[in-house]
Amino acid sequence: MHPIPRTADTDLPNSTNAVAMRLKNPSMTEVCNRREVFESLLPLAGARVLELGCGAAEVTREIAASAPGISITALEVDRIQHEKNLAITGLSNVKFALGGAEAISAPDASFDIALMFRSLHHVPVKSMDQALAEIGRVLKPGGLAYFEEPVFDGEYSEIMRVFHDEEFVREAAFLALRRAIASGLMELVTERFFLTPKRFRDWQQFEKKIREETHTEHRLTPAQWEVVKTRFMRSMRPEGALFMQPLRVDLLRRPSA
Repeated sequence: MHPIPRTADTDLPNSTNAVAMRLKNPSMTEVCNRREVFESLLPLAGARVLELGCGAAEVTREIAASAPGISITALEVDRIQHEKNLAITGLSNVKFALGGAEAISAPDASFDIALMFRSLHHVPVKSMDQALAEIGRVLKPGGLAYFEEPVFDGEYSEIMRVFHDEEFVREAAFLALRRAIASGLMELVTERFFLTPKRFRDWQQFEKKIREETHTEHRLTPAQWEVVKTRFMRSMRPEGALFMQPLRVDLLRRPSA
């Protein structure tokens, strides 16, 4: 694979909001779960919500069950996972659909809130700007776009780097958000960093998770598995392995005028 040239900050149009954003915050200390964060930032009750890259619909279920009057359209590009989502019952206020952020099958200004939980960096780099333009299109004026992205830092990232190095695509997603703001497509409401626990009972549980992922096919050589296991086992304790994963939330808004 040929490396994609990085975008320097100086290549971006001038914007105070965009310049104020940070890719990482090494001094972050707040520990919480994602639900505490999105519920503190989003007016979910009664909202029309678009979730892009819903995965196994874990967050979809939480939001659907806890926000009165909400309706959710949840999109997923992984056909295998989408078929599983269609079998979910008891979510009358959720519509599952196959599709990605680059081409959203919805009319202009049809949603109050758009959500991407750890999924923007999975959009092909060349399509990230188009995805953000599509999100801006389907949001109502004043509508909110919530992006939760993992920060490539810490012990867990170093384990994953052996076979699935996402440092570049996560930086590319961050720069795409900056461009969306600098161009006037979106406004930055707030940026928040926090740590969330990631626990594994043992090496077998971690290995099973990696082998069973359907959104990405991981092909590790025996030598890579040994390196990964060695790094993982450094964090093993009698109670299991605990990693503190750093996350960044960028809350954007479509301008009202």
